[in-house]
Order: sequence, then C-alpha cells, then structure tokens
Amino acid sequence: MSTNYHNEDQQVSMKFVTLVSMVAALGGLLFGFDTAVVSGAIGFMKEHFALNEVQVGWAVSSLIIGCIVGAASAGVLGDRFGRKKVLIVAAILFIIGSIGSAIPDTFTGYIIARMIGGLGIGITSTLCPLYNAEIAPAKYRGRLVALNQFATVTGIFLTYFVNLGIAGYGDNAWDIAMGWRWMFGFGVVPGVLFLVLLFFVPESPRWLIKQGKAAESLPILLKIHGEELAKQEVLDIKKSFAQESGSIRQLFSPTLRIALIVGVGLAILQQVTGINAVMYYAPEIFKETGAGTNAALVQTILVGLINFLFTILAIWLIDKVGRKVLLLVGSASMALSLAVIGAAFHMGHTSGPLVLIFILIYVASFAISLGPVVWVIMSEIFPNRIRGKATAIAAMALWAADYIVSQTFPPMLASAGPAITFWIFGFMSVITFLFTWRLVPETKGKSLEEIESLLSSTKA
Repeated sequence: MSTNYHNEDQQVSMKFVTLVSMVAALGGLLFGFDTAVVSGAIGFMKEHFALNEVQVGWAVSSLIIGCIVGAASAGVLGDRFGRKKVLIVAAILFIIGSIGSAIPDTFTGYIIARMIGGLGIGITSTLCPLYNAEIAPAKYRGRLVALNQFATVTGIFLTYFVNLGIAGYGDNAWDIAMGWRWMFGFGVVPGVLFLVLLFFVPESPRWLIKQGKAAESLPILLKIHGEELAKQEVLDIKKSFAQESGSIRQLFSPTLRIALIVGVGLAILQQVTGINAVMYYAPEIFKETGAGTNAALVQTILVGLINFLFTILAIWLIDKVGRKVLLLVGSASMALSLAVIGAAFHMGHTSGPLVLIFILIYVASFAISLGPVVWVIMSEIFPNRIRGKATAIAAMALWAADYIVSQTFPPMLASAGPAITFWIFGFMSVITFLFTWRLVPETKGKSLEEIESLLSSTKA
C-alpha cells in the first residue's frame, strides 16, 4: 500500500516539476527567437539602413550588450527580490525591446531597442536554468534544466519559419522596407506568453529558505519530493547556507576556485567555438557557397531542424550518460566538422552539398553537448548561498564571448576568409575537449548540496 502511494506521489511530483520547469524554460524560447530573428532580418536591414560590415556586426551584437548587463545584474536582483519577480520584469523588457526593434526610423533607435530586449534575455538566460536547477529532483535535474536549451532551439527553429513566411509575403522592396520590422515585432507573441505563465509558477524553494521562509518553501518541496525527502531537503539546504558566507570572494577561495574556473571556462568556450556565428549569419554563410536568398533561408531552416532534433536527444541522454561524456564527444565532433568546412572553403569545394552537410554535423554535435550541457553545469556547480551571483558571473562571461564572436565574425569573414575563420573555431573546439577532459567533474545524479561538497574537496 505504501509503495503504491509513493509511486503515485512520484508521478504527481514529476508532473508538477515538469510543468513548472517548462514555464521557466520559456525564457529560453525568447533567447532562441532573438538569436534567429536577426539572421532573417539582417540582409534586408543592411540595405534599408545602408550598413557597412562593422555596422552589420553591431546590428547583431548590440542585443548582446544588453544581455551582458542583464546577466550581470540578474544574480544580485534574483537573490534580493526572488527568481520569479525578476523573471517577470525580464519578460516585460523583452516585449518592449521587440516592439522597439520593429518601429524605429533610425539605426540608432533600433540599437537602443535591441539593448533593452537584451536586458531581458540576459536575465532569463541566467535565472531560468538556475530556477529549474533549484526546483528539480537530482535524478532528473539534467533534463529539466536542459529544457531551457530545448526551448531555445525550438525558438530558433520556429523563428526560421516565421522569417521565411514574412520574407515571402511581399517582394524584395517590401522586405527591405517592412518585412524585417514584422520579423522583430513577432517577438511580442512569445514575450506575452512567457509573462502570463510566470504568474502561475511558485518561487524557488531554495531562495525562500535563504530568506528565512522555510515554512513557505515546504509545500513546494512536498509537491516535488514527497513528505520524507522534502523535510530532509530543507535540512540539507539550511546546512549548506550555514556553511557559506554568501560573498563573491568565497568563490576565489582554494576550495571553490575550481567551480568558478569550470563555470566561466565552459561559458566562454560555448561561444568561441562559433555556434552563434553560424546561427546569426547562417543565410549569409550559405550565400558564400553560391546559394540564393530563398535557398539560403531554406538551408537555414534545415540547420534549425537538426539543432532541434539533437537537443531532444541530449535531453534524453544527459541524465543517462552524464554531462562530461556528452561534452567530450560533442567537442571532438565539432572540431572535425569545422576542419572539413574550412578545408572546403580553402580548396573552393563549396558548390556541392559538402559545406551544408558538415555544418549540419557541427550543429548536431553542439546541440548534443555544449548547447544544453553548459547551461546545466553552470546552474548546478555553484554553492547555494552565492549561486545567483556566481551563475551571473558565468552568464556574463558567456554573453561577453558571444558579443566578441558576433561583432568580429562579419569583418573576419571578409578579411581572413571563411576557411581561416572556421579553422579558428575548430581550434577552440579542441581546447574545449582538453578543458573538459582535465577539469570538468561529472555531476550526474548528485544533489546540489552533494555537488557543492564534491567541488569543495577538489583543489584547482
């Protein structure tokens, strides 16, 4: 009788946790939308505003300036006001940014609006995975946090269709005058959906305990773990808070330095291996191979489909084979793919399907490894009391690296050429493999408190 009750309780808890995690992960959908929308709009904007190569980079990367500021402030704000309230503010900022990006008469007006939207994206990229990690049972935490990346690639995939549909609505002159505006304006739809659903999720139980509101956290933990485990969880969380000062300085102590190195290192490597250069500029890359505008947009949708499917595979595998194995296999495959793409451009073999095939292999490799796994590790390796601030530092490093890559990619492509550009990304993939092999711990199946204990005993 008691066993049946336990199983039923576990089913109820997983249903509750999954629904809550899916709502929080919608923040990733906003991230995915903003990653993909600019790839369809940038060619038309370039003509509308008569942009040079540096300005094209700025049109793409200006969002990321806002993301850096949003990520930097998310930890402090999330720790002070709670994860839920700050995410609501982030959704509002995203909606304002989407509307503002669609209506400007000047390039400067567009840049300001993109930065405002970027503030929202920076906050959600930090707090959504962190929120999911804090609410998920250890056994399923990997896949529930990876839902954020799944929402991101879903946003990318769906947005490619939105871009294609809007671009095909009118002729080229209409696209240059109005089409790109509708692409950005469509962001209001996921923004409002995220905002409304946030009002139906609870606050993070770990944050509540940190605020001395253990009584408020217990009903949430009961829904997640059942009675016996919930009470033990409250005790474990209280104990972990009692052992920490909550100061950022603590991260630089010998016991926790490894967590900072791993978190920030993986955040930077996720970006300097080139994924967002491919995602932001996919149509422009395919035009380099001789594809026309429509063919380039269709091939870009294929990139989105592969990204989508292999992220689903990663969610299924991450709690089975572990984080480290996925990172090693993925980074090795990315390095090989980028080497071949660079060689194809170097030798001029770009008219056939070779470049497209290996870009798809590269995207699949990223989607099964660095895409979801980095966000999972960033959300789980830092101690309870400073998780918000520490995750914000790692997320800020990620966005800074993203800014550098997206800003330098167009001029680098024009000056050094695609072969050298892709080989540089390939070299960084090799660095990622070595970094993971030497430094990244396996966190599969461990509670956040157990991971904290594991990393505290590992010296950098």
